[in-house]
Amino acid sequence: LNYLNVLTELSRSLLGKMTLVQVLVGIFLYVNCLMIFTFLNKAVFREDTRYILFAQTLFVDSAVMVLTDVLMILSLYQYRIHMIPCIILCTISSTFTICTPLILVAMCLERYVAICMPLRHADISTSRNRCFGFLFIWGISSIVPLFTLIAYLVVVPSAALFTYALCSAELMLGEEWLAQTRAIIFQILFLFMIIIIVFTYIKIMIAARAASSENKKSTKKSLRTVILHAFQLFLCIVRFLTPYIEMPFWKVDFLVFHNVRFSNFIVFIIAPRCLSPLIYGLRDEKFFLFLKHNAVYGLTAFCQLYSMKGK
Repeated sequence: LNYLNVLTELSRSLLGKMTLVQVLVGIFLYVNCLMIFTFLNKAVFREDTRYILFAQTLFVDSAVMVLTDVLMILSLYQYRIHMIPCIILCTISSTFTICTPLILVAMCLERYVAICMPLRHADISTSRNRCFGFLFIWGISSIVPLFTLIAYLVVVPSAALFTYALCSAELMLGEEWLAQTRAIIFQILFLFMIIIIVFTYIKIMIAARAASSENKKSTKKSLRTVILHAFQLFLCIVRFLTPYIEMPFWKVDFLVFHNVRFSNFIVFIIAPRCLSPLIYGLRDEKFFLFLKHNAVYGLTAFCQLYSMKGK
């Protein structure tokens, strides 16, 4: 009887946490969809590199949120899926997750060019250069996931690919050398990203001191934006360490594993991805004006539709 009571209490606890996570994910996806609609609805945003990178961040963050949430739900309910779709989902999720900090670095570089090289900004921020930049970002984002996928396919027995298992990124990190190599590549990658962000911060700070009173406000705002991106990058770096934090609990204690995973999900997945809408959706006056209009218009249209159904 005591065992059943404990099991019931654990189920309620997990259900309550899962409900909280779903509410947060729903709010996040609603805000992101509204911002993506605002971006697509105005040509002035679709022609600006800054807002194009922002829209790319919204898309990638939404995809990461959905994939991670689905994997967590499957893990919570102990639902086993086929290994082939599992490793595909994990590879795609890992690619999107790496893409986010790379876009943050690109945003910092864009601010650096806009503030420190304003006369060359228009020549650098062309559609052709943007395409090359996006190809470079997605190419770099795919290196680690493809390496992990290929290495896993080499070491795993072929029969294991046709089994069913609880889908998790830890499945592909069973070999110690693979997990360590993956971690080393991440460390090198993020070291370069940190160097670039520190470089842009120093350059923009120097430009802020030398700027005239008219440009000082814009420069200082860009400086704060780079600081916020640096904080986002820090959270993203910690996010890549979470599988290594969760792995010791994976085969030891089910409840502790899920408690750690819930905490990591909220702190290192939801929190940093809420900063992008804050940085560009609320702090940017031009974008916020259109965003507010679309939000009010959408709410008004929904109320009118609901009242018509009531009649």
